[in-house]
Amino acid sequence: MLKRIVLASGNAGKLREFSQLFNSWDIEVLPQSEFGVSDTEETGLSFIENALIKARHASRISGLPALADDSGLAVDVLGGAPGIYSARYSGEGATDARNNNKLLEALQGIEEVRRGASFHCALAFVRSFDDPVPLVCSAQWRGHILTEPAGEQGFGYDPLFFVDAEGMTSAQMPRELKNRISHRAQGVVAFETMWQETMLGTDLAG
Repeated sequence: MLKRIVLASGNAGKLREFSQLFNSWDIEVLPQSEFGVSDTEETGLSFIENALIKARHASRISGLPALADDSGLAVDVLGGAPGIYSARYSGEGATDARNNNKLLEALQGIEEVRRGASFHCALAFVRSFDDPVPLVCSAQWRGHILTEPAGEQGFGYDPLFFVDAEGMTSAQMPRELKNRISHRAQGVVAFETMWQETMLGTDLAG
């Protein structure tokens, strides 16, 4: 019998990415919409806390093990903001453009050497909604924030996030490169390692 887990997201790209990963372990990944799971309020104070909240919520309603991620941008000189509020940084009705404009305003007059930032990704997996030992891991991608957008690829803060090692913004990168080195890509690699060390040989992972 094929084993199944639910992905606590409605994002088609994430579903495709995680389906490919779990396929190698003969596990089917299903979207939360298949079980009528709606988004839950993210009341945590960190990316990991919010990922756990989403995973437990999806597991409680679906009755299946669940995986969730939470991600965002943290700017050093802003004390980690926008952080967990990255998607809604500019308030109600936030858009990528409004969020980027607010970030640029917050950093106005700050010299380049102090504009360091990180994209963060946290992943959480629970076997059941009350799992006392969830699998959690996180990854970060360092760069700095430009004074104006550059690049047409990606979304969110990608046009402002300059990756020094590559000499370009996340929005200027070929998709294949970004998908290999981004915070989410690093998070998936870390999760895969944790899964192999922890779950292989269990009832779920076979």
